Amino acid sequence: MHTIRLGEDLSSGKHWTRAAALTDRASSAVTCDNLELPDRTKLPTFISSIYKMSTITTPALQTSYPPILPKSFNANQPKTIRLFPLSNYTFGTKETQPEEDPSVLARLKRLEEHYVEHGMRRTCEGILVCHEHNHPHILMLQIANAFFKLPGDYLKPEDDEVEGFKQRLNERLAPVGTQFSGEGVNEEWEIGDTLAQWWRPNFETFMYPFIPAHVTRPKECKKLYYIQLPRQKVLSVPKNMKLLAVPLFELYDNTARYGPQLSAIPHLLSRYNFEFVDEKGDVVAVTPGGGPEEGYVPKTIVLAGGDDETMGEADIKEENGVQ
Repeated sequence: MHTIRLGEDLSSGKHWTRAAALTDRASSAVTCDNLELPDRTKLPTFISSIYKMSTITTPALQTSYPPILPKSFNANQPKTIRLFPLSNYTFGTKETQPEEDPSVLARLKRLEEHYVEHGMRRTCEGILVCHEHNHPHILMLQIANAFFKLPGDYLKPEDDEVEGFKQRLNERLAPVGTQFSGEGVNEEWEIGDTLAQWWRPNFETFMYPFIPAHVTRPKECKKLYYIQLPRQKVLSVPKNMKLLAVPLFELYDNTARYGPQLSAIPHLLSRYNFEFVDEKGDVVAVTPGGGPEEGYVPKTIVLAGGDDETMGEADIKEENGVQ
């Protein structure tokens, strides 16, 4: 005996049967309020056709009642992004990379010297996204237990934008020498869309996602790019930093901890639809998709590093844009 549960046709006022028994005879069929169930051999295809417009993929079904589906709502949508699980990636540590400046004031002084000689500074940072329990997580660095930043740095005056950015990413996250081998080691970075531009109008800590009307010569432009992570990759973080996987849930509307730039990342990513892939390569959820496992609460995960933390609390707040 095989049992199948079907939903309700609310639009017509007629209810489908909630349980239809299919016998072992391959030719059998059951008719229920004008709905004819096919024979057993075609049953998987029948069920798949019911769910093909659903936000939950067929292998991940957890309910036997088909949802009521609206008309298509994907006009002018950018391409869907595929996210791989955090467990697909390997994390390690490498030699300490001291900060160039002992304080925020020293950094702003060096910015002023750069501007006098080379003009506006160009800074590139990457938004690297994976998932844990079907919830997007952002990979970011943490210094001194509280100062958060995205991977990347300012470009040298002679650097090409994209190639220079790849070099900065390698300096921060690429493994050294033959520490690791196999798939995902020192592969080329895939630089995606520019998601935001932040402007520094003066030699101060404040940056804005626009150029103020009275400013004609901004001192720095910081661009945030989406970085498409491959199925597997090896990442190494300097020992004086931590590499964290921070859920969007934690970043959203949390300027007190992360500052205005990082807390805006959920807004920047909201334009995309996601496909969440498991370790086997199967798509287990899509936007808006099924939720995480029961009882799971998204939280920041420390992946590597954090052996040497020396930055002061006052500098931390200024760097994160928290006054």
